[in-house]
Amino acid sequence: MAIAHNLGFPRIGADRELKRLTESYWQGACDRRQLLQGGQELRRRHWQLQREAGLSLITAGDFAWYDQVLNHSFMLGAVPERFRAGAAENIDTYFRMARGRAPTGEDARACEMTKWFDTNYHYIVPEFEPGQGFRLSHLGLFAEVEAARDTCGEAGEVKAALIGPLTYLWLGKGPDSGFDRLSLLPALLPVYASILERLAATGIGTVQVDEPILILDLPEPWRRAFRTAYEALSGCGTKLLLATYFGGLEDNLALALDLPVHGLHLDRVRGRDPLPEVLAGLGSERTLSLGVVDGRNIWRCDLRAVLRELDDLHRQLGDRLWLAPSCSLMHVPVDLERETGMEPELKSWLAFAVQKVREVASLTRCLNGDGDAADMRRALEESAAALAARRDSGRTRRPEVRERAAAVHDGMAQRQSPFSVRSRLQRERLRLPPFPTTTIGSFPQTAEIRVARRRHRDGEIGEAEYQDRMRGEISRNMALQEELGLDVLVHGEPERNDMVEYFGEALAGFAFSAHGWVQSYGSRCVKPPIVYGDVYRPKPITVAWIRHAQGCTDKPVKGMLTGPATILRWSFARDDLECSEICRQIALALRDEVQDLERAGVGIIQIDEPAFREGLPLRRAQWQGYLDWAVQCFRLASSGVQDSTQIHTHMCYSEFNDIIESIARLDADVITIETARSDMELLEVFRDFDYPNEIGPGIYDIHSPRVPAREEFLALLQEAVRRIPPQRLWVNPDCGLKTRAWPETRAALANMVQAAVRLRGLSQDRKDGEAGSSPPDPAP
Repeated sequence: MAIAHNLGFPRIGADRELKRLTESYWQGACDRRQLLQGGQELRRRHWQLQREAGLSLITAGDFAWYDQVLNHSFMLGAVPERFRAGAAENIDTYFRMARGRAPTGEDARACEMTKWFDTNYHYIVPEFEPGQGFRLSHLGLFAEVEAARDTCGEAGEVKAALIGPLTYLWLGKGPDSGFDRLSLLPALLPVYASILERLAATGIGTVQVDEPILILDLPEPWRRAFRTAYEALSGCGTKLLLATYFGGLEDNLALALDLPVHGLHLDRVRGRDPLPEVLAGLGSERTLSLGVVDGRNIWRCDLRAVLRELDDLHRQLGDRLWLAPSCSLMHVPVDLERETGMEPELKSWLAFAVQKVREVASLTRCLNGDGDAADMRRALEESAAALAARRDSGRTRRPEVRERAAAVHDGMAQRQSPFSVRSRLQRERLRLPPFPTTTIGSFPQTAEIRVARRRHRDGEIGEAEYQDRMRGEISRNMALQEELGLDVLVHGEPERNDMVEYFGEALAGFAFSAHGWVQSYGSRCVKPPIVYGDVYRPKPITVAWIRHAQGCTDKPVKGMLTGPATILRWSFARDDLECSEICRQIALALRDEVQDLERAGVGIIQIDEPAFREGLPLRRAQWQGYLDWAVQCFRLASSGVQDSTQIHTHMCYSEFNDIIESIARLDADVITIETARSDMELLEVFRDFDYPNEIGPGIYDIHSPRVPAREEFLALLQEAVRRIPPQRLWVNPDCGLKTRAWPETRAALANMVQAAVRLRGLSQDRKDGEAGSSPPDPAP
């Protein structure tokens, strides 16, 4: 009989209980005992839910207070020195690593954060050093396993989940780019072995070991290290299910099949490794787990099509065939049944985490012939009917939108003049000082803003009153920025619930959930829009708000837009069109908005593309095709303006050094990037690559509540000046300030502006000194 299981479940809760619990603890509103008890209750609820949905095997170890990679660093004793000094290593240390501050108030520079493969989830980067030691430091995993066994009744119905040792090392970083993380494997493996032995002692029969780096282009030393690692772990008393996801194994398939593990999980949604070769390599005893339900998107599974593929396979494998979602379900919302206000036809097309678990269970029951035949037939018919209705629905197609996208030509994606000409005209128009200061766009979303938005949504206040309140917030934001001395101002985005959801609500072709929350990092959750149809802009979106802001000041104000690739990547995109086509439709809609902003007199327009690097395919052979259309779409959105209009873009928390040439091809006049949290490491690329336009390396880590001193800002700017010509350097935070509180935001921005002013003085002193040491000019 086939086995139904799951690689991981959303940990945030259907009502974002984890977010509220952790933020309450950070604010001192609950104590550690209440925090731990609340987490335990949430985990039990999720295990019971999955068991009731029909899973044969429940997974423990998929929970994290902040991030699953941080969990492993903490469990393995890989806590950087700055967090160890003078304090016991407990959950407050854990939160300090993630946030830079614990509830007890101690400050330290937070660990770096970056994207988990090609998703919008951010993980905390492990920090390694030469001679790094590891130890089994924290035992939370074992407590979770015991609790899961108590919930499910028998140890045989629970498996534990771990990030594999090679993936863990791959995701980390050392003190410099030449550090060999593989050199730490001999020290790490004994700790992994002790973890597996301890799990075996609890009666756990299977441990899911996640090694998603096997779907990447791996250097040969890393490929060889897999054999070393799994030979060392193969005799630890428990069966190992090697889990891969986010793509096919391709050239690493033979490597994976040759490892001494008891089973292999393959992503059959994003990867299509040949099953005959897989079966031949598995042999007659090992398990094959197939991820047949999409763990990263919200569309219903075609149950009949999956069953057709699995029927013969099941006859060959029997109980060695396991079914699961393609990857952890942490990338989708929790429960579609909560969407009581969603339009019924659209809702019938969708499946969230709970529904995806049921799809896996239904597929397994159908293969096994287990259960009521009428119920199984009904599930298949409902799936088929929903898919047919979606395919035939006229709501998804707008011929005029597709015709416009098809008529795009290269000239539409070119600025009128090169940057050297544009920059001169922009300087004449904007008249900014050296090292101009700005912010990325959003300001703190206060309780008053959130209450006004909720009351407007619930009909308690009308549109006119809501707009008056938001204009009042914008006016206050403008006055504060004038007071702080910022050079290029922003309106602060009080009217925006989310940088993608806001634009999705204003564009045709998008739909929305009420409870479709997904974790982005820590307690930060987003509610991705659903792209179900062709996309266009019915009317202007941001122009009135920016016009109001511009009327409050004589300084330049940026128009703020989210870019086409980011809107696409941070939505649940339709799967019946190529991503390039959807992105082109979004780009054309944004092009209309950009041109309307310019006509309204806005001289600086920022088009954020933080997901540009995230969208890069995981295999290098597929990079160029993606980069070509992603660059074209940005330029399509941004190029319909005059030379004197300055285009900015923003990118954050992405390792983009290897695509810097494509980023330069975006031809934005100014790019702002995250560098503070990574301690300016991203600036290394500018040693070897002469970035042609202007750049603002972020010097304020907005994901931490700590307030850097002026001297800290100045030191970072001086580091930036060593790599970026001063005449092309901007001063700004890492990212938007939406999640911060006003007291810390005001203090940090004041210090940032003072640092920029001081740098101007130092720069002028240096110029004066150089002029004074030069021979006098000859008399006329």
